[in-house]
Amino acid sequence: MNAMPRLSRRIFLALALCTASLAQAQLSIEITGAGANRIPVAIADFQGENVAARVVAATVRSDLERSGLFRLIDTTGAALDENSPINHADWKSRGADALAAGSVRRSPDGRLEARFRLYDAQQAVSLGGAAYVTGNEQLRAAGHRIADYIYEKLTGERGVFSTRIAYVVKSRNQYLLQIADADGQGAATALTSTEPIISPVWSPDGGKLAYVSFEKKKPVIYVHSIASGQRHIVANFKGSNSAPAWSPDGRRLAIVLSKDGNSQIYSVNADGSGLQRVTQSAGIDTEPRFSADGGSIYFTSDRGGSPQIYQVGAAGGEARRVTFEGSYNVSPRPSPDGKSLAFISRRDGRFQLAAMDLASRQVQVLTDSHKDESPSFAPNSRMILIATEVGGRGILSAVSSDGRIKQRLTVAGGDVREPAWGPFVK
Repeated sequence: MNAMPRLSRRIFLALALCTASLAQAQLSIEITGAGANRIPVAIADFQGENVAARVVAATVRSDLERSGLFRLIDTTGAALDENSPINHADWKSRGADALAAGSVRRSPDGRLEARFRLYDAQQAVSLGGAAYVTGNEQLRAAGHRIADYIYEKLTGERGVFSTRIAYVVKSRNQYLLQIADADGQGAATALTSTEPIISPVWSPDGGKLAYVSFEKKKPVIYVHSIASGQRHIVANFKGSNSAPAWSPDGRRLAIVLSKDGNSQIYSVNADGSGLQRVTQSAGIDTEPRFSADGGSIYFTSDRGGSPQIYQVGAAGGEARRVTFEGSYNVSPRPSPDGKSLAFISRRDGRFQLAAMDLASRQVQVLTDSHKDESPSFAPNSRMILIATEVGGRGILSAVSSDGRIKQRLTVAGGDVREPAWGPFVK
């Protein structure tokens, strides 16, 4: 693995824990690695409504730098809107490959409108722009949208700054299922419980979460609507009900049930009907995940004597083994683009995130930690979010699929676990 340059700054972001029993906590994001060849980009100070313009521009800068793929060029003293004349030679001499300029202004009806334009400073041409109607509460969302636009124009792949993440915080004797922006801000609590909450997964449309709750003193699978807060039970059979995973079309869930003996994989409609058994083995089959095309399911099984990853057709059939390096490989997570498979591998007593190129079958270990678990891909397949442990406390970590870009996310006063990265915003 290549040596990764350290970024000297630490970004502190406020994370509101919406519960009466907890004081406001703070999420700390530390950027510990960046890409080898970062794109130099300048984000000029936006013009217009001063406070709003500063919020939007600061969000764009933070998003791009946090990605590890961009190097911000100093723009001190340069306030430009989307219609300002651009001295491309000047920005080129400053070392910028690209420049963004914009404004946030109030329309006659009182709404705010964020506008921007992106330029190629080297070729002295416009790369396009956009306008977003926003409000004071959505200023950072507008900044995320602008950052996504810039990211896609300069890298050729979709940005994920507008996406959301879910995770579970344990503090004192409470478990909180949290939903936040991809940068950790804007957190809200979807569920608070005195019993464990595990295995949250986003529906493909981003409107629901499936998860396992122990509030009935046993593991039960729920589907929870984000907008309404309403939820329903999908699986509450005898024994354990665990490890939900959505099909790509959002119609069915793969789940793990022990109602007939050992834990086996089943599929069920999202409303809890239409239960079908998928695997038939004398071992323990668990942790299912649909392939990107929905045609098969990856899962963990000890049917061969040690925990390894297998693949079976979505409707069942003969399973084939996928992992062969080492004696312990679990928690398969296929990338949304279908090109790689992330999983947790035990090596020299350490549980580390690894990724397999599904075409070449080559495996790369992406972390140097000791207790990684619960990997979750960003929807553009560029980053992987995991839970890990530092100093006996659970934190989240994000690492790029090539292992070069790394971030660490912690909440003061609580364990953070069970991460799930949401889909693209429609």
